[in-house]
Amino acid sequence: MAALAWLLIPLVAAIAAALWGSWANRTRRIRSDGPELDGYARFREAMERSTSGT
Repeated sequence: MAALAWLLIPLVAAIAAALWGSWANRTRRIRSDGPELDGYARFREAMERSTSGT
């Protein structure tokens, strides 16, 4: 019986990890990178303007 308990521990851990992974991936799909990419594009344009003036 003790051997069965030791075999169930990794099984339960794997199931918990799979559930957590699917939950973490689900919440990430809602967010988009649009605002961050727009800000980066504005930053790049500003840096190009400041270096091309010299």
